[in-house]
Amino acid sequence: MNNVKVVTVIQARVGSSRLPGKVLRPLLGKPLLVRMIERVRAARLVGTIVVATTTDPADDPIVTLCHKEEIHCYRGHPTDLLDRHVQVGWQFGADAIVKIPSDCPLIDPTVIDRVLAVYLNAPEAYDYVSNLHPATYPDGNDVEIIRMEALARAWREASRNFEREHTTPYLWERPTQFRLGNVVWETGMNYAMSHRWTIDYEPDYRFIKAVYEALYPQNPLFGLDDILQLLSENPALAALNEIYAGVNWYRHYLSDLLTITPDQTRQVALPIISGE
Repeated sequence: MNNVKVVTVIQARVGSSRLPGKVLRPLLGKPLLVRMIERVRAARLVGTIVVATTTDPADDPIVTLCHKEEIHCYRGHPTDLLDRHVQVGWQFGADAIVKIPSDCPLIDPTVIDRVLAVYLNAPEAYDYVSNLHPATYPDGNDVEIIRMEALARAWREASRNFEREHTTPYLWERPTQFRLGNVVWETGMNYAMSHRWTIDYEPDYRFIKAVYEALYPQNPLFGLDDILQLLSENPALAALNEIYAGVNWYRHYLSDLLTITPDQTRQVALPIISGE
């Protein structure tokens, strides 16, 4: 690998509008955020891990938790996540920033390394690499790595709210201006819209909790294949949150996003549980 200083940013806050406090929900005796960081730390290429939370006093518990668990923590703008990521990059001297949201507690460390390796094997060839454009892995394995210079340009130039709130759209919406790479699931399958392993609603938490309780005691670093095997043996587990499969933030911005098509998101067809 090239000598690139990588800083991995996990964005986290207490005040989720759909499931408040989700990152502090318990998973086998530890907060969900800590369980997720266990998985991120198991990846070989993530470099320095920093939790980027907000200056809102409501997020004081995240700061306290990070200090307790000896995790780097940065406090920044409540809604401008692009600014938070850039500030972390500058503070920690990053050459490249990895963006992993805190709603991915089932993320597979090998998936993280697979995406990062594409960039790190040829950092001069890319400004941005992810496994999201288009996505093929089960939802909740989100990995993006961005050259720091490209992220700083986005920080200077991005003006629309969703570009600031979601950090990277300014880059992947401009394929003629930035050198973009995408990693697809090596199986050739596409489970992005059918398998929901992220947390945004109460049924998501019940699903994730059930997966942890089934797999963690035997293997704390259970992977994607272990989860798929569990679901094949217990199809009722997948049913816990299947009404939200394919639901993501793109649905709010289809008229603004040039590179996202309607088949890459789904509107919520049933009444929301926990509100939105």
